[in-house]
Amino acid sequence: MLFMQWLFVLIFVLTLVALVRFSSIPERVFGSATLACLAASFVSSNDILHNAVNPGLVTLLLLVLCSFAYERTSILRRISALLLSGNEKSASTKTLLFTALSSAVISNTAVVATLISTVKKNTLVNPAKLLLPLSFAAILGGTLTLIGTSTNLIVNSLWLKQGQESFGFFDFSLVGLVALIVCLVVILVRQNTLKDMKTDDLQVKEYLVEARVSEQSKLIGKSIEDNGLRNLDTLFLVELVRSGRLISPVAPDEVIQQHDRLIFSGDISKVLVLQQFDGLSLFAEKNGLLRDNLTEVLIKPDSAIVGKTLKTAGFRARFDAAVVAIRREGMALSGKLGEIKIQPGDFLVLAVGNDFSARTNLTKNFYILSGHKPDSMLSGWRDSLAIFGFVSAIALTLFSSISLLSSLMFYIAILILTGCLTVNEIKRRFPIEIWLIVLGALTLAQAFENSGAAAIFAGEIEQLLTGQSAIIALVVIFFITLLLTEVVTNSAAAALIFPIAYNVAIGLGVNPMPLVMAVAFGASGSFISPYGYQTNIMVFNAGNYKISDFVKFGWPITFAYSAVVLTMIPLVYKF
Repeated sequence: MLFMQWLFVLIFVLTLVALVRFSSIPERVFGSATLACLAASFVSSNDILHNAVNPGLVTLLLLVLCSFAYERTSILRRISALLLSGNEKSASTKTLLFTALSSAVISNTAVVATLISTVKKNTLVNPAKLLLPLSFAAILGGTLTLIGTSTNLIVNSLWLKQGQESFGFFDFSLVGLVALIVCLVVILVRQNTLKDMKTDDLQVKEYLVEARVSEQSKLIGKSIEDNGLRNLDTLFLVELVRSGRLISPVAPDEVIQQHDRLIFSGDISKVLVLQQFDGLSLFAEKNGLLRDNLTEVLIKPDSAIVGKTLKTAGFRARFDAAVVAIRREGMALSGKLGEIKIQPGDFLVLAVGNDFSARTNLTKNFYILSGHKPDSMLSGWRDSLAIFGFVSAIALTLFSSISLLSSLMFYIAILILTGCLTVNEIKRRFPIEIWLIVLGALTLAQAFENSGAAAIFAGEIEQLLTGQSAIIALVVIFFITLLLTEVVTNSAAAALIFPIAYNVAIGLGVNPMPLVMAVAFGASGSFISPYGYQTNIMVFNAGNYKISDFVKFGWPITFAYSAVVLTMIPLVYKF
């Protein structure tokens, strides 16, 4: 190979290494790869601009924007309340089937987030026996259609870049349906191998410390800040109760009065530090006003506060709420809460103020699991319009010559005109991360060809596998993608492996479709690690699971999924 081909190989390898090392920020890695390809003259600025408006990519972005309105409708909440009834096995079966079928047309993260609270509160099936299967059902359901998962849409974008026609809505369905049926049987058979978890919700007493101001306290008449109560090393003042009235968040200039009750959160082992303040007496928090005021939320992957501490994010001012507790990977985080960096999938218990529900940034950052719901939830005719409008847009694509891109454009326009979705919300929630990942993938694929590396790679593959069956290439591509998705997330794995799979097919002189489908299904097969798929992270925290739980429960499902996919792909998509 010449210098330019080796330079592209270096960029590609560095991208792969960076995705493994910085798996939480794949959009930055792909953005850097795009700039590297531009700097090396593998692509031009016009090429990048053309990739930025790839029809498949625009369709993906529009679908994500549509889901913002759909998340605010009542349909998922209304149906989820009907699922957990009957006996334990029938309730589990109904819930998993509903999750899978819903995930075929709706964001699977939204489906799982809606069901988490219902599952945790049910008394029929232990939550730990259902939450992990719930995530797996959502993943499997996403493989049923073109729009079921971002993975399929990313692969479709790269497929279009090769000059091919867009995948049909149900092109994934036959393989996905067989995989769903087989894997659901395995899940239901093995469901009881998951350990039970305590069914109590987060116990407030584990996280809150209450101190009362006595009549003779020297704190009286001075502000919170003057008394040194605002920023203790290990405890944070989150609420103040005065004459039955709740003040939250507590302003630094709030003046302390006698009989005030100060509510702190943080490292419970350090509560004795409060006894250093004159006239503060400690006593356990009881059920009542504070419990009613608490709201449990789940951090979204595209939240603006991900990667920031509560202090640097300006959490109190931004949401009119104070964090009482953080739960991550089944553990409650204590200590200096203000210095903990927020991660996607974190569960937060918030003590909310009067303006919390009216904040317009809630749906961008949280899934509200319990407590105060945002005022932006759709109701009445807008609720019905968002639901039936989406169904109509999909039906229009299926039963007419109108493309999915065109129908989604009309649907978005109707949502904006009727106030179901605002322009400001679109600006706030535009999926820049997905856009950068796919743009980077499209640019890498184009650079692969423009550098001449693709032709050399295809020729080497042809010589290496001369006389060998294309099935070998299919199996290798599938397992490479499957392994990579557990390490760098599904979207990044699909984006990175697609150009390799496509050029392997060219080198073998066979139809690229089977190998491309191997990438799509391999990237969606995350059943062993909690970090490969967003829904896995969500239930990992909600169900108090350990990584070993994923491995023990997930490996038979991975085996069944792999066997079905590798058997079905050559039968459905001919070489």
